[in-house]
Amino acid sequence: MLHIVNKSHTQTDALRSCLRLALPGQALLLTEDAVYAATKGGAEASGLAKSALQIYVLQPDVEARGMAGRLIDGVTAIDYGGFVDLVAAHPNNQSWL
Repeated sequence: MLHIVNKSHTQTDALRSCLRLALPGQALLLTEDAVYAATKGGAEASGLAKSALQIYVLQPDVEARGMAGRLIDGVTAIDYGGFVDLVAAHPNNQSWL
């Protein structure tokens, strides 16, 4: 399963709910303002630091927010083509709003 979150952990509880219900080994893609959760400053507060999920961020969103170089270890940055590949590799996905 691929979980997709696009809102910051400071805006909504979507990421917190996702982390509570997702199973270890599943994939999580952070887009738009959700990429802040994968930064060194946001990972602990968001709960992402202790996650057993495969974590991906959309690189253009990271760059647009000036967060390049601030991602925690273990996070994989992907481009739009990688986004398509990730969705194709996971026939089941859940967008958290």
